[in-house]
Amino acid sequence: MSSSDKTRSDLTHINEAGHVHMVDVSDKPPTVRVARAQALVRMLPATLRAIQADEIGKGDVLATARIAAIGAAKRCSDLIPLCHPLPLSRVRVDIDSPDDCTLAITVECKVTGPTGVEMEALTAASVAGLTIYDMCKAIDRGMSIERVALLHKSGGASGDFDRVATVGQDS
Repeated sequence: MSSSDKTRSDLTHINEAGHVHMVDVSDKPPTVRVARAQALVRMLPATLRAIQADEIGKGDVLATARIAAIGAAKRCSDLIPLCHPLPLSRVRVDIDSPDDCTLAITVECKVTGPTGVEMEALTAASVAGLTIYDMCKAIDRGMSIERVALLHKSGGASGDFDRVATVGQDS
């Protein structure tokens, strides 16, 4: 069954009475779970050149975005109401430039636990993009944060997921 085929009764965050609740994961066995997410930040070529040359007045944009991503992954349950707090064992942040006007932020999170880390990876990629926007908005208010997406997840009862399309391809 695809996610578009699911009905309200299939959603784990809705109880029998139709009320939203936090899923009980206490009976689920801990397994190694990994999730990788990506966000794209589009900007003017001059903005990207300034970031790469470390010429942004607020400081090192890429280092700050990496730190923001790690902090966001660690605080995901404070931001997303139904997420469980997780003892993350790894958060890796890669920021690349696939062309002259894009930064691709890829975040991988890992945990050994009873629930997945997809939301942590997605939140981290999003917050890294927002951090880049914040640090560069004085020179480029037209920047956009696009295509925040889960690229991969493994572990848990629902099995593995791999997005076929990534940077530069339609999804």
